[in-house]
Amino acid sequence: MRPERAARSVFRCHLEDGLRRARAAAGRPGGRLSRVPEESLGAVVSPRPGICCPGRGGEKGLMAAKHQPNAPKTKSPGSVANGGAVTQGQWGRAWEVDWFSLASVIFLLLFAPFIVYFFIMACDQYSCSLTAPVVDLATGHARLSDIWAKTPSVTKKAAQLYTLWVAFQVLLYVSLPDFCHKFLPGYVGGVQEGAVTPAGVVNKYEINGLQAWLITHALWFANAHFLSWFSPTIIFDNWIPLLWCANILGYAVSTFAMVKGYCFPTSARDCKFTGNFFYNYMMGVEFNPRIGKWFDFKLFFNGRPGIVAWTLINLSFAAKQQELHGHVTNSMVLVNVLQAIYVLDFFWNEAWYLKTIDICHDHFGWYLGWGDCVWLPYLYTLQGLYLVYHPVQLSMPHAVGVLLLGLSGYYVFRVANHQKDLFRRTGGRCLIWGRKPKAIECAYTSADGRKHHSQLLVSGFWGVARHLNYTGDLMGSLAYCLACGGGHLLPYFYIVYMTILLTHRCLRDEHRCASKYGSDWERYTAAVPYRLLPGIF
Repeated sequence: MRPERAARSVFRCHLEDGLRRARAAAGRPGGRLSRVPEESLGAVVSPRPGICCPGRGGEKGLMAAKHQPNAPKTKSPGSVANGGAVTQGQWGRAWEVDWFSLASVIFLLLFAPFIVYFFIMACDQYSCSLTAPVVDLATGHARLSDIWAKTPSVTKKAAQLYTLWVAFQVLLYVSLPDFCHKFLPGYVGGVQEGAVTPAGVVNKYEINGLQAWLITHALWFANAHFLSWFSPTIIFDNWIPLLWCANILGYAVSTFAMVKGYCFPTSARDCKFTGNFFYNYMMGVEFNPRIGKWFDFKLFFNGRPGIVAWTLINLSFAAKQQELHGHVTNSMVLVNVLQAIYVLDFFWNEAWYLKTIDICHDHFGWYLGWGDCVWLPYLYTLQGLYLVYHPVQLSMPHAVGVLLLGLSGYYVFRVANHQKDLFRRTGGRCLIWGRKPKAIECAYTSADGRKHHSQLLVSGFWGVARHLNYTGDLMGSLAYCLACGGGHLLPYFYIVYMTILLTHRCLRDEHRCASKYGSDWERYTAAVPYRLLPGIF
């Protein structure tokens, strides 16, 4: 997830695998907690509505399409197979749930929290070993009750800390209009419009995430160096009690969103009901639940409090390493720097985020509510947590190699998406790598019988591989893990998770686009034969 893999939004790997068939029924693929768009192909949005734009923010054109608010059971105009008619306007989640999808949903509802607990417990009680607790249980050296008894419970201090944290982020979100866009060249903040919802609603958002991040971290550093209101290690010292608080908030907001969707939705026409409680709870009923004019559940919980906290969590881990071992290792510095780039990129591009899958497709349920409160802050920070227990000091060549890998991955990810966005904005009247860009003209037919035209970019990074932005993402993910050395498996959970997630998404998106574009897609794959790794895959 580089600067916006954040974010997101990940958790999402397990959710996407488990809900693959349910989301296929919904006429669209699933998404990740952070920031990766629905598709990652070099297609371009036409200025006319109804044109699909695969790629980072790939559904922007689709979301800008005019939909029929009186026809709720509709499908996306982008999901037409060689001119075959499908109903217009369905995205987000399924209307009907098969038994496999239901079983997957129930499995994830039951076991995703235990996955998080297992990783955090392994660090707390077994020095981050993933095999030691399993061996202890298998050989009878420990019982589940013994492990649970050693686990810190929620405390009054943690509850107060977490409540204050969330309240402060809510205050920054709803009460402080953005001022960063007034003096930062190129930054888009302030009031921005989102994409058109299935019911034809265009919501407005106060984009002030970068401002919230800057204020929060300014206060953190002021406290660490001047004010001394609390110890910089406060997050690590209360890490497991805070886990229970995060779970309480995740389940509470998911339950509230469910009740709100049934009883007093923000936009009733944007709600979806399957008749299955578990699926509705996980995937959400309301499309854009809001309180008042500006508090949007999806934008707040996707960006705050989890992603703002990400860099604070890493800083607290670094402070704890300093306290325990007398110094901060270069591996901890690398993890903090590389993941901070990720987070800052997310907030710098928060306005762009309004056009991505989380906002344009996902309804707000447990999948986003609990995932953003628990999965993201606890599993995306495993590298920093590991380095508290194992202060790895890398050799200079190793450290430089990790840094270059992380920066190179970010460069590929960012530039690839910039090339596509530039091509889209200018209608191809631009230069990519110093040359006029090339594209394959393609056409598809929407449900109303109209024929639409689009372009598939085959220049720049989009001519090297069809999903090279995903490749950049994976390079950055690997850099985080390699910074931790090779002593344990736990830090490498992230790259395994991201590889499965993005490979699955790559194959899923291509199947969808092959159905949509037909022979034009065959011409595109002939021109750009590789998906992720040129010459290999």
